[in-house]
Amino acid sequence: MSNQYEKIVEQQARLKQKIEREDFKLRQSKYYENRQARSRRLIQKGALLEKYFQANNLSVEQTEELLKIFADYVNAHKPDKLKNDQPNN
Repeated sequence: MSNQYEKIVEQQARLKQKIEREDFKLRQSKYYENRQARSRRLIQKGALLEKYFQANNLSVEQTEELLKIFADYVNAHKPDKLKNDQPNN
């Protein structure tokens, strides 16, 4: 009886480890998907910035300087449909 109990306890421990591994894989996968989506979004927005501001030859610092010049105006005159209280997605 004790031997069977030990086997069940060992099996339970193995299953618990397996569940933890699968949970970790799932969280890693979700993290990777979120990072991929964010990277894609940043690339698309950067391409739009270069297109509309003709900023392809500007350095990162110069681009930031350009955006700072217009940020207050753009944010003050942004249409309601483009405003949101959430951080940039």
